[in-house]
Amino acid sequence: MRNAIADLQRLLLELVRSINEVADRNIDVLMPGYTHMQRAQPVRFSHWLLSYAFYFKEDFDRFDEFGRRMNVLPLGSGALAGNPFNINRHKLAADLGFDGVSHNSMNVVSDRDFVVEFNFLCTLVAVHMSRLAEDLILYSTKEYNFIELSEEYTTGSSLMPQKRNPDSLELIRGITGPVFGQHCAILMTLKGLPSTYNKDLQCDKSGMFGVYDQMQMCLVLIGGIIQTMRVDEDRCLSSLGYEMLATDMAYYLVRRGIPFREAHHISGEVVAHSEKVKIPINKLTLEDLQEISPHFDETISRIWNYENSVEQYTVVGGTSRLSVQEQIRVLRAFVDGHVL
Repeated sequence: MRNAIADLQRLLLELVRSINEVADRNIDVLMPGYTHMQRAQPVRFSHWLLSYAFYFKEDFDRFDEFGRRMNVLPLGSGALAGNPFNINRHKLAADLGFDGVSHNSMNVVSDRDFVVEFNFLCTLVAVHMSRLAEDLILYSTKEYNFIELSEEYTTGSSLMPQKRNPDSLELIRGITGPVFGQHCAILMTLKGLPSTYNKDLQCDKSGMFGVYDQMQMCLVLIGGIIQTMRVDEDRCLSSLGYEMLATDMAYYLVRRGIPFREAHHISGEVVAHSEKVKIPINKLTLEDLQEISPHFDETISRIWNYENSVEQYTVVGGTSRLSVQEQIRVLRAFVDGHVL
């Protein structure tokens, strides 16, 4: 188990490193950020991609905590009552690399919480990979075209020669279900057992070993996909729309002393008017805007700039260039600080 944790942590570190490098190379790429699958606000491509790196960093940290929690020596517990030969369990634990000993023999002979927790942690990693895979699948479609996946990780269609199917990503997404299934299976095995050992517990291993093998494969696979994909900067930029700066209009009004609730309402009226007259929001005249609110003046024209929009989010965790560079620095230090 200790070796399995170390292997998965090593692969998680490599994945975080790969994401970080791709984010660093593409820090100037702007793209739409989405909520509810609707275009929301301009963000940096790197900011979106790094959001997954922090998921995987948290996965790494959870394995760290789990490794300390499960590294307890069970030897010396016998069948359920302990050992009658007065062996020094603390010395045995130290010799075998354990951090401590179990304190109740009846507890430890039937304890499979470490299997449950390992399967759960792997399930969480799988869910994070599946969500990233889903985004990459969407962003690689002709409808988005933000990224192009390497031919190494796609396959052609058996019928339609123009297609390149993201099979690798779909398999990562698909494997998440069986991994979660194994987590549920061991919980269902445990839920009705009486205390101490029962033969049902012999079913704990095959599922856990399968989960480990699948996690290894998927982490290697998604790391390679990230490293080899190509980002289409022009397509990302052309997918932005000035209506995505409606929130910036609300911020503009807030900076002029308007409470946000009122500023949000005014911006909504501007959006509604733009849609009604079928004129892009950035093409409305100052007179049009002042008919909705007298708080607009000629300085409103300054908000119609995507770069300026993302650069205002200088708070820690924001999408400005400096904020994203700081995220990259944090992740680089995290990776460099762990040697497995």
